[in-house]
Amino acid sequence: MIVYNNTKAGFCLDILTNRIETIISDKILKAIGRRTPISELRAFTNSLAKMYVILVDNGIPQDCGVSIEYNIPQTSKRVDFIITGRNEQNENVIIIELKQWESCALTDRDGIVKTYVGGSIKDTSHPSYQAYSYSALMQSFNQTVQDDNIKIYPCAYLHNYETDDNINNPFYSYYIEKAPLFLKDDAIKLIQFISGYIQQGDNNEIIYRIDEGKIRPSKTMADAINSLLQGNEEFIMIDDQKVVYENIKQIALRSSERNKNVIIVKGGAGTGKTVVAINLLVDLINSGDGLAQYVTKTSAPRDVYFSKLKGTKKLIELKQLFVSSGSFMKSPRNSIRTLLVDEAHRLTMQTGFLRRGENQIKEIINTALCSVFFIDEDQRVSVEDYGNIDRIERIAKVLNANIHYYQLSSQFRCNGSDGYIGWLDNTLQLRETANYYFDKDDYDFDFRIYDNPNDLRDIIFEKNKINNKARLVAGYCWDWKSKKDPEADDIIIPEYNFSMKWNFFNYASGWIIDPNSVNEVGCIHTCQGLEVDYIGVIVGKDLLYREEELITVPQNRSKTDRTLNGYKKRLRENPDYADDIRTIILNTYKTLMTRGMKGCYVYFEDKVTADYFKSRMISTY
Repeated sequence: MIVYNNTKAGFCLDILTNRIETIISDKILKAIGRRTPISELRAFTNSLAKMYVILVDNGIPQDCGVSIEYNIPQTSKRVDFIITGRNEQNENVIIIELKQWESCALTDRDGIVKTYVGGSIKDTSHPSYQAYSYSALMQSFNQTVQDDNIKIYPCAYLHNYETDDNINNPFYSYYIEKAPLFLKDDAIKLIQFISGYIQQGDNNEIIYRIDEGKIRPSKTMADAINSLLQGNEEFIMIDDQKVVYENIKQIALRSSERNKNVIIVKGGAGTGKTVVAINLLVDLINSGDGLAQYVTKTSAPRDVYFSKLKGTKKLIELKQLFVSSGSFMKSPRNSIRTLLVDEAHRLTMQTGFLRRGENQIKEIINTALCSVFFIDEDQRVSVEDYGNIDRIERIAKVLNANIHYYQLSSQFRCNGSDGYIGWLDNTLQLRETANYYFDKDDYDFDFRIYDNPNDLRDIIFEKNKINNKARLVAGYCWDWKSKKDPEADDIIIPEYNFSMKWNFFNYASGWIIDPNSVNEVGCIHTCQGLEVDYIGVIVGKDLLYREEELITVPQNRSKTDRTLNGYKKRLRENPDYADDIRTIILNTYKTLMTRGMKGCYVYFEDKVTADYFKSRMISTY
């Protein structure tokens, strides 16, 4: 979708007659059904006026194309400003990322700066990174760009920014070289940059062809992602993983509009669902037979697995292979060959706080010729979690898709200990199993209970020194005070003089792999679907053992917790909803306690509950 499209001459006339603001506002209203806030629109119009000053130069042809707010297909990414035309050698596209920034601060994270955005100082992408990432997406995924050898030249224009040592810092040189940076005093340089590539107009013909182009990963990108998987031990498949993978791959490659397929892969925590999904992603892309994408509801799994896959390489175009489950609201039917949906139990009915779209399961199945749902219904941890096998089956039938079922059974997390998983199910009173007592020698898994949270923190810090694979997590029983006060701690246990921060602000979805993040405590949203060698779990007072029964106490959860949002109203309307609340809280702690490959260490805020767990252990620490 293109919000505004014209020739240079038409754009300049719309600026001179003050029509540009109304035209863009009306186009956005028609496209998304709502008006743009006037302050946001005025700010953008100010940047467009600066572009008028650039384009009015006689060296830039009158009939070159001007496009504003171009939505890159199958993404939520919008390019601020595009100029299209030709020089003697090629058809060319210039991408311009426009910013009204006046300052920014340096960070130690690749491609990230701090600046004033949306009313506060926030982490955001460096403008050159943004422009370069847009060009990389278009080059890597658009068949017209690839087949017609259209050249794309990105840059960023910060028309209010006077040069300093932050925005131009050598730390960002890789991206600035890829997408040159033009600041307040660089208008003439920007004109020269544009006129070097745009010497003849195209009357918008190039952007129209690109917009109509099919989505197809480039051969270069397929080769790149395939090479990343080779020798990467984190993604080696064994046992039933390989069998399931081969069957799914065959079905995916045979899928068509007349042979639409839905595949449901059941597997508990640690059975290798993600390993299979990532291998399928790589091999289906490498087949050259259409687009495949790895889909999750929460950002942590896709961000972490993308980072693990690419390693130290700056392959930002591959990021588009890792997408949100809310990305398909307006996707055309059967427009993507394969969607690999990990953590499918976390899918929601609709997307985001605004409840956009109709139904995420339906949108995914509608979009893909083959949709694969990796699911563990025992990991439902929020009232918003909508994904289950019954709903997937019903929607697949409505959309005339064949349904296939596979099971992953082998346990690779928790040191391969099915016994530990069974004991945890029994002890959490989720289901009866034969595993009544935990025996470290029999289960070959390091499970410990600590009576002091400082001791728990110390052992996790010690284990983390080995290879940065130990983390602390907690239940949602403490308010997120540090969100408004960065100096404040969140998880405070005063009787032990223990205090730590939640991880949300500093490390976000990359918390589980960032080398400095061991100093902060994670939650279900930043660790579900991921793993470390050793996990430390702080169990709050939302889980108590009383009168020979584990009870869940939702009122002891933080008021900032949204996983039980609206539970009081639901309980009034339906008292049986208490069972749902219980399941969500128990599933949350089971999920937290199964993040460790080698060990799980636990502190219970409630001593009676700690004693109950100890009573189910043959030996304690």
